[in-house]
Amino acid sequence: MMHRRDFIALAGASLLPLPAWAEETLLMRAIPSSGEKIPAVGLGTDSYLSADARLRDAASQVTRTLLSGGGTLIDTASTYGDAETIFGDVMAAGSLRDKIFIATKCEAPDADEMKRSLARLKTAKLDLLQLHNVHDPNQSLAQFRDWKAQGIVRYTGITATWHGHYAALEATLGREKPDFVQVGYSLEDRLAEDRILPLASEVRAAVLTAVPLGRGGLFRAVRGKEIPDWAKGFASSWAQFFLKFLLADPRVTAVIPGTTDPAHMADNLSAMRGPLPDPDQRQRMVAFVRSL
Repeated sequence: MMHRRDFIALAGASLLPLPAWAEETLLMRAIPSSGEKIPAVGLGTDSYLSADARLRDAASQVTRTLLSGGGTLIDTASTYGDAETIFGDVMAAGSLRDKIFIATKCEAPDADEMKRSLARLKTAKLDLLQLHNVHDPNQSLAQFRDWKAQGIVRYTGITATWHGHYAALEATLGREKPDFVQVGYSLEDRLAEDRILPLASEVRAAVLTAVPLGRGGLFRAVRGKEIPDWAKGFASSWAQFFLKFLLADPRVTAVIPGTTDPAHMADNLSAMRGPLPDPDQRQRMVAFVRSL
């Protein structure tokens, strides 16, 4: 698997001049159930599985980059190894909790698991608690709603990234109407575009896109290639190209690419600035990726 650091070195992307729109206003998106706005690029943390010194240092640097670049959303999970503990320590050490929109996930509506996440994250309240990998079409979110009523969580959500779970996700999303739905969506995996996003819009659920840079195939496919001339008005890196494709859909509330590299975090955050591709350009982006 090719890592983006290697790709940037090969493509010379680090030498690109900053576009004129680099200092423009950040893209914010409203959470439909409340109207609260959040920055449209956040951080996924499924790479922070071990609490070793290297990952702890990376988490600290990436979090500082996220905040300095205008981001606030960090998405983690009880099953991501030591990720909750690592980012709980980062928030506590820097007194950052009030600056971060912290989202995590539980595997079941279990009070002990939820309390463990609170302890690891060193917080009394979660901004978003999601039921992870929904696979039961009859899944109830009653316990999540109770926690919301008690003030333990501000928003409730559900997640699925594998196509085999989409039927259960759709059934639960339509019936339970959570505040958020997190789904796998990228230029190399667009099934959610037809199946999940329309329903999310109907029930007024915010959408987080997991794995928005794909699972490695996108960067491998563009290795050694320049961004097409017709895309240079809105993207100066491949990460911006891939992320802005998603953000150009107004139903997408935020993308949450994972990284342990502050330079990649800064690059991802730049997708919140400047123009987004229009519908015709989005179609060209799809055709371009299919041609690779």
